[in-house]
Amino acid sequence: MLGGVLLLACENDPVVAPDPDPAEPPEVVPSLRPELIAEARRLVRERGLHPVLPPRPVEPVIVELGRFLAFDKILSGDRDVSCMTCHLPAMSTGDGKSLPIGPGASGLGPERSHPDGDFTLRHSMALFNLHRVRKFLWGGEIEALAGGGISTPAGDHLTPEMRSVLRFGISSAPGMFPVSAPEEMLSSGNELAEGFGEDHNFTELWSRLMLRLGEIEEYRDLFEAAYPGTDFDDMTFAHASNAIMSFIISEFSFGDSPWDLFLHGDNNRLTDQQLRGAIDFMTVGCTNCHQTDILDARPGNEFHNDALAQFGPGKGDGPGGRDDFGRERVTGDPTDRRRFKVPPLRNIELTAPYGHVGQFTTLRGFVEHYNNVDSTLYAYDVTPVDPLLQPTLLDNYDEILVTRDTLLLPIRLDEQTVSDLLEFLKALTDESARDLSEVTPPRVPSGLSVDKISSGG
Repeated sequence: MLGGVLLLACENDPVVAPDPDPAEPPEVVPSLRPELIAEARRLVRERGLHPVLPPRPVEPVIVELGRFLAFDKILSGDRDVSCMTCHLPAMSTGDGKSLPIGPGASGLGPERSHPDGDFTLRHSMALFNLHRVRKFLWGGEIEALAGGGISTPAGDHLTPEMRSVLRFGISSAPGMFPVSAPEEMLSSGNELAEGFGEDHNFTELWSRLMLRLGEIEEYRDLFEAAYPGTDFDDMTFAHASNAIMSFIISEFSFGDSPWDLFLHGDNNRLTDQQLRGAIDFMTVGCTNCHQTDILDARPGNEFHNDALAQFGPGKGDGPGGRDDFGRERVTGDPTDRRRFKVPPLRNIELTAPYGHVGQFTTLRGFVEHYNNVDSTLYAYDVTPVDPLLQPTLLDNYDEILVTRDTLLLPIRLDEQTVSDLLEFLKALTDESARDLSEVTPPRVPSGLSVDKISSGG
């Protein structure tokens, strides 16, 4: 019946619906962006932060020699791993593992495994912007000294003549040392390793490597083209390390992240949330340690105990030899116990896991660790780590906190701050660094296989 009434009304006197109430105009909120930009720029000036400048160019023939050497398994004792096995370009110079796996293993990246469950001793650091680094390895075992000197595990074996070959100074030296680590490249039971463990005769080891390379005519030609006027037989392994590091520095140095472009003066490169994160980064305590253009630490401030749990094979320290005393192993100073190098943060979004043994598999987890570090250490969850490593977690938290850096104690991060910091850290990513697989050569002069995976797997 109601339907008929409505129909009759429509036929006799059409009903016109009243205009809806005009909507309330949206509240106009003044943009805070200009204030965020101004505050971020003020803090940048105050903390002396700068964009990453590119390295000096290197002759292409040296870079190409270094490319071959970096990927050639000829440099490992058993000819089964290369420098880049644990620094895969397709994985942004990492391998996705908390602790890498060296000789005698199979697979690449996260799928790599060893039949005996072996791991290396510390997490593989990323290879970005190494021309700006002055101390290398988690304990600073390779470092530039005041007055122009350098300190390395080789001591006097690294002669002044060898040092004169190193184009980037200390940044050209790291290529000389993975070849001497049994768990990384040297292994045992081969002619390179013979006797090395007893006396650490780097001179002999490096000479044996050059003899290997000299048996390959293509390498002799490549070395002499890279270093014109010097016969291959007069060269040392410093020439090889210089080439390897020239390749790494030339190919893996990046300075076009949104943060760099902001530092160059472009106000449109950071989102509002990234600006808030940048301000938080510079005010909550992060820049107490991350102070340089690549966001590692300035000289004299490079090593800190961040209250990180310890697992893995260890470096021979503590009961059972499964602890790692970090910087103390270099200085002999007990106050340096469990202090580790402040890592650069450029492209950090791409380089999980994080920590000196890869304690955190996500960037969020690593950032959240700094919210009251004493409590987060005791609450550490090892379950995201490789199941083979989980049982090796040490119950030594009280000992870790003895030398824990007091700079960390005031830091408190709420959920919004954590989210903003994460967005800022993503602004440190240069998009060109996401997949570097094109730098991998299709072959190497030794004829050995080249480790290569596609991006992300």
